[in-house]
Amino acid sequence: MSDRVVVALDVGGTGMKCALVRPDGVAVRTERHPTDAARGPAAVVDTILDVAQGLIAKARADGLTPVAIGIAVPGVVDEARGVAVWSANVGFRDVPLRDLAVTRLGLPTALGHDVRVGGLAEARLGAGRGADHVLFVAIGTGIAAAHVVDGVAGVGAHGAAGEIGHIMVRPDGPRCGCGRPGCLEAVASAAAIGRRYGELAGDGRGDAASSAQGPEQSPGAAVTAAVVAERAAAGEPLAVQVWQEAVDALADGLATGQALFDVSTIVLGGGLAQAGDGLLGPLRAALHERMTFHREPRLVAAALGDEAGCLGAALLALDAAGVRATDAARVPDHQEER
Repeated sequence: MSDRVVVALDVGGTGMKCALVRPDGVAVRTERHPTDAARGPAAVVDTILDVAQGLIAKARADGLTPVAIGIAVPGVVDEARGVAVWSANVGFRDVPLRDLAVTRLGLPTALGHDVRVGGLAEARLGAGRGADHVLFVAIGTGIAAAHVVDGVAGVGAHGAAGEIGHIMVRPDGPRCGCGRPGCLEAVASAAAIGRRYGELAGDGRGDAASSAQGPEQSPGAAVTAAVVAERAAAGEPLAVQVWQEAVDALADGLATGQALFDVSTIVLGGGLAQAGDGLLGPLRAALHERMTFHREPRLVAAALGDEAGCLGAALLALDAAGVRATDAARVPDHQEER
Protein backbone atom coordinates (compact mmCIF):
# COMPACT_ATOMS: atom_id res chain seq x y z
CA MET A 1 0.00 0.00 0.00
CA SER A 2 1.39 3.39 -1.00
CA ASP A 3 2.15 5.87 1.79
CA ARG A 4 1.16 8.79 -0.45
CA VAL A 5 -1.80 10.95 0.54
CA VAL A 6 -3.27 14.26 -0.52
CA VAL A 7 -4.72 16.99 1.66
CA ALA A 8 -8.32 17.85 0.72
CA LEU A 9 -10.43 20.76 1.95
CA ASP A 10 -14.05 21.50 1.07
CA VAL A 11 -14.70 25.05 2.25
CA GLY A 12 -18.25 26.23 2.91
CA GLY A 13 -19.72 29.35 4.41
CA THR A 14 -20.19 27.72 7.81
CA GLY A 15 -17.65 24.93 8.00
CA MET A 16 -14.98 23.08 6.11
CA LYS A 17 -14.62 19.34 5.66
CA CYS A 18 -11.02 18.24 5.49
CA ALA A 19 -9.26 14.93 4.92
CA LEU A 20 -6.13 13.00 4.12
CA VAL A 21 -6.98 10.79 1.17
CA ARG A 22 -5.08 7.94 -0.45
CA PRO A 23 -4.89 7.44 -4.23
CA ASP A 24 -7.57 4.74 -3.96
CA GLY A 25 -10.05 7.35 -2.75
CA VAL A 26 -10.05 6.20 0.87
CA ALA A 27 -9.92 8.94 3.51
CA VAL A 28 -7.53 7.85 6.26
CA ARG A 29 -8.26 10.86 8.42
CA THR A 30 -11.06 13.43 8.42
CA GLU A 31 -11.58 16.63 10.33
CA ARG A 32 -14.19 19.37 10.41
CA HIS A 33 -13.46 22.97 11.27
CA PRO A 34 -15.55 26.15 11.42
CA THR A 35 -15.02 28.58 8.58
CA ASP A 36 -16.09 31.61 10.64
CA ALA A 37 -16.68 33.62 7.48
CA ALA A 38 -17.86 36.58 9.57
CA ARG A 39 -14.21 37.26 10.46
CA GLY A 40 -13.53 38.29 6.87
CA PRO A 41 -11.87 36.69 3.84
CA ALA A 42 -8.30 37.19 5.04
CA ALA A 43 -9.05 35.29 8.24
CA VAL A 44 -10.75 32.51 6.24
CA VAL A 45 -7.65 32.17 4.06
CA ASP A 46 -5.49 31.93 7.19
CA THR A 47 -7.77 29.22 8.58
CA ILE A 48 -7.63 27.22 5.34
CA LEU A 49 -3.83 27.34 5.28
CA ASP A 50 -3.54 26.60 9.02
CA VAL A 51 -5.78 23.54 8.71
CA ALA A 52 -3.91 22.30 5.64
CA GLN A 53 -0.59 22.77 7.41
CA GLY A 54 -1.89 20.84 10.41
CA LEU A 55 -3.01 17.94 8.22
CA ILE A 56 0.36 17.85 6.48
CA ALA A 57 2.09 17.61 9.87
CA LYS A 58 -0.28 14.85 11.05
CA ALA A 59 0.30 12.88 7.84
CA ARG A 60 4.06 13.01 8.26
CA ALA A 61 3.78 12.08 11.93
CA ASP A 62 1.87 8.96 10.87
CA GLY A 63 4.53 8.00 8.35
CA LEU A 64 2.53 9.20 5.33
CA THR A 65 3.81 11.35 2.48
CA PRO A 66 1.56 14.27 1.49
CA VAL A 67 2.06 14.97 -2.22
CA ALA A 68 -0.51 17.66 -3.06
CA ILE A 69 -3.38 19.80 -1.80
CA GLY A 70 -6.87 20.20 -3.21
CA ILE A 71 -9.18 23.02 -2.13
CA ALA A 72 -12.83 23.41 -3.11
CA VAL A 73 -14.62 26.72 -2.58
CA PRO A 74 -18.06 28.07 -3.56
CA GLY A 75 -18.77 30.92 -5.94
CA VAL A 76 -16.93 31.79 -9.14
CA VAL A 77 -13.59 30.02 -9.46
CA ASP A 78 -10.90 30.49 -12.08
CA GLU A 79 -9.37 27.03 -11.84
CA ALA A 80 -6.70 27.68 -14.48
CA ARG A 81 -5.26 30.59 -12.49
CA GLY A 82 -6.11 29.14 -9.09
CA VAL A 83 -8.11 32.21 -8.10
CA ALA A 84 -11.28 32.40 -6.02
CA VAL A 85 -12.87 35.16 -8.08
CA TRP A 86 -15.99 35.73 -6.04
CA SER A 87 -17.91 34.06 -3.25
CA ALA A 88 -20.73 35.58 -1.28
CA ASN A 89 -20.54 32.78 1.31
CA VAL A 90 -16.96 33.44 2.40
CA GLY A 91 -16.38 36.94 1.08
CA PHE A 92 -13.66 36.06 -1.43
CA ARG A 93 -12.84 38.62 -4.13
CA ASP A 94 -9.98 37.69 -6.47
CA VAL A 95 -8.10 35.65 -3.86
CA PRO A 96 -5.07 33.82 -5.40
CA LEU A 97 -5.64 30.88 -3.09
CA ARG A 98 -3.59 28.35 -5.04
CA ASP A 99 -0.47 30.50 -5.07
CA LEU A 100 -0.89 31.39 -1.40
CA ALA A 101 -1.06 27.69 -0.54
CA VAL A 102 1.96 26.78 -2.67
CA THR A 103 4.02 29.59 -1.16
CA ARG A 104 3.24 28.70 2.42
CA LEU A 105 2.92 24.90 2.25
CA GLY A 106 5.29 23.97 -0.56
CA LEU A 107 3.07 21.38 -2.24
CA PRO A 108 1.33 21.35 -5.64
CA THR A 109 -2.14 22.78 -5.09
CA ALA A 110 -5.35 22.68 -7.13
CA LEU A 111 -8.33 24.96 -6.59
CA GLY A 112 -11.81 23.93 -7.68
CA HIS A 113 -15.48 24.89 -7.57
CA ASP A 114 -17.45 23.08 -4.88
CA VAL A 115 -20.17 21.71 -7.17
CA ARG A 116 -17.72 20.69 -9.88
CA VAL A 117 -15.53 18.77 -7.45
CA GLY A 118 -18.63 17.12 -5.99
CA GLY A 119 -19.60 16.06 -9.50
CA LEU A 120 -16.08 14.81 -10.13
CA ALA A 121 -16.24 12.60 -7.03
CA GLU A 122 -19.68 11.22 -7.88
CA ALA A 123 -18.58 10.50 -11.45
CA ARG A 124 -15.33 8.77 -10.55
CA LEU A 125 -16.05 7.26 -7.13
CA GLY A 126 -19.81 7.49 -6.53
CA ALA A 127 -23.15 7.01 -8.22
CA GLY A 128 -21.82 7.84 -11.69
CA ARG A 129 -18.88 5.47 -11.49
CA GLY A 130 -18.42 3.50 -14.70
CA ALA A 131 -20.18 6.09 -16.87
CA ASP A 132 -18.08 8.19 -19.26
CA HIS A 133 -20.59 11.03 -19.51
CA VAL A 134 -22.16 12.24 -16.25
CA LEU A 135 -24.21 15.29 -15.34
CA PHE A 136 -24.16 15.95 -11.60
CA VAL A 137 -26.92 18.28 -10.44
CA ALA A 138 -26.85 19.67 -6.90
CA ILE A 139 -30.24 20.86 -5.68
CA GLY A 140 -30.17 22.80 -2.45
CA THR A 141 -30.66 26.47 -1.68
CA GLY A 142 -29.71 26.94 -5.34
CA ILE A 143 -29.22 24.61 -8.29
CA ALA A 144 -25.95 24.01 -10.10
CA ALA A 145 -24.42 21.25 -12.18
CA ALA A 146 -21.16 19.71 -13.30
CA HIS A 147 -20.65 17.99 -16.65
CA VAL A 148 -18.02 15.27 -16.27
CA VAL A 149 -16.60 13.54 -19.35
CA ASP A 150 -14.07 10.73 -18.93
CA GLY A 151 -13.44 11.82 -15.35
CA VAL A 152 -12.84 15.49 -16.13
CA ALA A 153 -15.30 18.25 -15.16
CA GLY A 154 -15.73 21.00 -17.75
CA VAL A 155 -15.16 24.52 -16.43
CA GLY A 156 -16.17 26.59 -19.47
CA ALA A 157 -14.40 29.50 -21.15
CA HIS A 158 -14.90 31.76 -18.12
CA GLY A 159 -15.08 29.24 -15.27
CA ALA A 160 -18.87 29.45 -15.15
CA ALA A 161 -19.95 26.17 -16.74
CA GLY A 162 -22.77 24.27 -15.06
CA GLU A 163 -25.17 27.05 -14.12
CA ILE A 164 -28.17 24.90 -14.97
CA GLY A 165 -30.14 26.66 -12.25
CA HIS A 166 -30.32 29.69 -14.50
CA ILE A 167 -31.98 27.97 -17.43
CA MET A 168 -35.31 29.75 -17.90
CA VAL A 169 -38.08 27.19 -17.45
CA ARG A 170 -41.03 29.44 -16.58
CA PRO A 171 -40.91 32.82 -18.41
CA ASP A 172 -43.77 34.11 -16.27
CA GLY A 173 -42.37 32.60 -13.08
CA PRO A 174 -40.91 34.18 -9.96
CA ARG A 175 -37.91 36.44 -10.27
CA CYS A 176 -34.60 34.73 -9.63
CA GLY A 177 -31.79 36.17 -7.53
CA CYS A 178 -29.89 36.74 -10.78
CA GLY A 179 -32.57 39.25 -11.82
CA ARG A 180 -34.38 37.25 -14.50
CA PRO A 181 -37.82 35.70 -14.08
CA GLY A 182 -38.51 31.99 -14.18
CA CYS A 183 -35.05 30.45 -13.73
CA LEU A 184 -35.04 26.79 -12.69
CA GLU A 185 -33.48 27.79 -9.38
CA ALA A 186 -36.32 30.21 -8.67
CA VAL A 187 -38.91 27.46 -9.16
CA ALA A 188 -37.41 24.15 -8.08
CA SER A 189 -34.62 24.71 -5.55
CA ALA A 190 -35.23 23.74 -1.95
CA ALA A 191 -35.57 27.40 -1.03
CA ALA A 192 -38.07 28.00 -3.85
CA ILE A 193 -40.22 25.03 -2.86
CA GLY A 194 -40.50 26.21 0.73
CA ARG A 195 -41.21 29.76 -0.40
CA ARG A 196 -43.90 28.67 -2.89
CA TYR A 197 -45.67 26.57 -0.28
CA GLY A 198 -45.65 29.44 2.18
CA GLU A 199 -47.02 31.86 -0.41
CA LEU A 200 -49.92 29.57 -1.30
CA ALA A 201 -50.67 28.79 2.32
CA GLY A 202 -50.71 32.51 3.02
CA ASP A 203 -53.34 32.91 0.32
CA GLY A 204 -55.75 30.94 2.44
CA ARG A 205 -54.87 27.55 1.01
CA GLY A 206 -52.92 26.25 3.98
CA ASP A 207 -55.72 24.75 6.09
CA ALA A 208 -54.59 21.23 5.31
CA ALA A 209 -51.02 22.26 6.03
CA SER A 210 -52.00 23.54 9.45
CA SER A 211 -53.73 20.30 10.35
CA ALA A 212 -50.77 18.27 9.04
CA GLN A 213 -48.23 20.22 11.03
CA GLY A 214 -45.90 17.90 12.86
CA PRO A 215 -43.62 18.40 15.83
CA GLU A 216 -40.73 19.30 13.53
CA GLN A 217 -42.57 22.38 12.27
CA SER A 218 -43.48 24.98 14.85
CA PRO A 219 -46.44 27.29 14.24
CA GLY A 220 -45.46 30.33 12.20
CA ALA A 221 -42.15 28.81 11.07
CA ALA A 222 -41.22 28.82 7.41
CA VAL A 223 -42.00 25.45 5.83
CA THR A 224 -38.92 23.73 4.43
CA ALA A 225 -38.72 21.70 1.24
CA ALA A 226 -38.20 18.57 3.36
CA VAL A 227 -41.50 19.19 5.13
CA VAL A 228 -43.24 19.83 1.80
CA ALA A 229 -41.89 16.48 0.56
CA GLU A 230 -43.17 14.70 3.65
CA ARG A 231 -46.60 16.29 3.34
CA ALA A 232 -46.77 15.53 -0.36
CA ALA A 233 -45.99 11.87 0.38
CA ALA A 234 -48.82 11.92 2.93
CA GLY A 235 -51.19 13.23 0.25
CA GLU A 236 -51.76 16.77 1.48
CA PRO A 237 -53.21 18.55 -1.61
CA LEU A 238 -51.28 21.81 -1.30
CA ALA A 239 -47.96 20.02 -0.81
CA VAL A 240 -48.73 17.67 -3.72
CA GLN A 241 -49.34 20.68 -5.97
CA VAL A 242 -46.15 22.48 -4.96
CA TRP A 243 -44.06 19.31 -5.19
CA GLN A 244 -45.40 18.47 -8.64
CA GLU A 245 -44.69 22.00 -9.86
CA ALA A 246 -41.09 21.59 -8.75
CA VAL A 247 -40.77 18.14 -10.31
CA ASP A 248 -42.13 19.41 -13.64
CA ALA A 249 -39.70 22.32 -13.64
CA LEU A 250 -36.79 20.05 -12.76
CA ALA A 251 -37.77 17.70 -15.58
CA ASP A 252 -37.78 20.63 -18.02
CA GLY A 253 -34.35 21.72 -16.81
CA LEU A 254 -32.90 18.20 -16.98
CA ALA A 255 -34.39 17.65 -20.43
CA THR A 256 -32.61 20.80 -21.59
CA GLY A 257 -29.41 19.54 -20.00
CA GLN A 258 -29.77 16.22 -21.78
CA ALA A 259 -30.35 17.95 -25.11
CA LEU A 260 -27.14 19.93 -24.57
CA PHE A 261 -24.85 17.27 -23.09
CA ASP A 262 -26.25 13.83 -24.09
CA VAL A 263 -25.06 12.12 -20.92
CA SER A 264 -25.59 8.51 -19.95
CA THR A 265 -26.16 9.25 -16.25
CA ILE A 266 -27.63 12.15 -14.30
CA VAL A 267 -26.71 12.14 -10.61
CA LEU A 268 -28.88 14.20 -8.28
CA GLY A 269 -27.25 15.54 -5.12
CA GLY A 270 -27.87 18.26 -2.59
CA GLY A 271 -30.45 18.46 0.14
CA LEU A 272 -33.49 17.94 -2.07
CA ALA A 273 -32.17 14.59 -3.31
CA GLN A 274 -32.61 13.28 0.23
CA ALA A 275 -36.30 12.95 -0.60
CA GLY A 276 -35.25 9.71 -2.32
CA ASP A 277 -37.91 7.94 -4.33
CA GLY A 278 -40.36 10.71 -3.47
CA LEU A 279 -38.35 12.84 -5.89
CA LEU A 280 -36.68 10.30 -8.16
CA GLY A 281 -39.84 8.35 -8.99
CA PRO A 282 -41.97 11.22 -10.30
CA LEU A 283 -38.93 12.96 -11.79
CA ARG A 284 -37.99 9.87 -13.80
CA ALA A 285 -41.54 9.67 -15.14
CA ALA A 286 -41.64 13.37 -16.01
CA LEU A 287 -38.25 13.24 -17.71
CA HIS A 288 -39.31 10.17 -19.69
CA GLU A 289 -42.32 12.09 -21.04
CA ARG A 290 -40.00 14.83 -22.30
CA MET A 291 -37.65 12.57 -24.24
CA THR A 292 -38.18 12.49 -28.02
CA PHE A 293 -35.16 11.49 -30.10
CA HIS A 294 -32.75 12.03 -27.21
CA ARG A 295 -31.53 8.99 -25.35
CA GLU A 296 -33.03 8.85 -21.87
CA PRO A 297 -30.31 9.07 -19.21
CA ARG A 298 -30.14 6.93 -16.11
CA LEU A 299 -31.31 9.09 -13.18
CA VAL A 300 -29.82 8.22 -9.78
CA ALA A 301 -29.30 9.73 -6.36
CA ALA A 302 -25.81 10.78 -5.28
CA ALA A 303 -23.95 8.15 -3.25
CA LEU A 304 -21.27 10.10 -1.40
CA GLY A 305 -23.39 12.51 0.62
CA ASP A 306 -21.56 15.45 2.14
CA GLU A 307 -18.21 13.70 1.60
CA ALA A 308 -18.37 14.36 -2.17
CA GLY A 309 -16.82 17.83 -2.06
CA CYS A 310 -13.86 16.72 0.04
CA LEU A 311 -13.28 13.63 -2.09
CA GLY A 312 -13.52 15.74 -5.24
CA ALA A 313 -10.93 18.14 -3.86
CA ALA A 314 -8.73 15.11 -3.23
CA LEU A 315 -9.15 13.99 -6.84
CA LEU A 316 -8.08 17.45 -8.03
CA ALA A 317 -5.01 17.20 -5.82
CA LEU A 318 -4.14 13.75 -7.13
CA ASP A 319 -4.47 15.03 -10.68
CA ALA A 320 -2.27 18.03 -9.85
CA ALA A 321 0.39 15.68 -8.49
CA GLY A 322 0.15 13.44 -11.54
CA VAL A 323 -1.24 10.56 -9.48
CA ARG A 324 -4.31 9.04 -11.10
CA ALA A 325 -6.78 7.85 -8.49
CA THR A 326 -7.14 4.09 -8.56
CA ASP A 327 -10.44 2.26 -8.45
CA ALA A 328 -12.11 2.71 -5.09
CA ALA A 329 -15.34 1.91 -3.36
CA ARG A 330 -17.23 4.35 -1.21
CA VAL A 331 -15.42 5.83 1.74
CA PRO A 332 -15.26 3.37 4.65
CA ASP A 333 -15.48 4.21 8.29
CA HIS A 334 -12.43 6.19 9.35
CA GLN A 335 -11.01 8.32 12.13
CA GLU A 336 -12.75 11.65 12.53
CA GLU A 337 -11.95 14.55 14.77
CA ARG A 338 -13.70 17.81 15.46
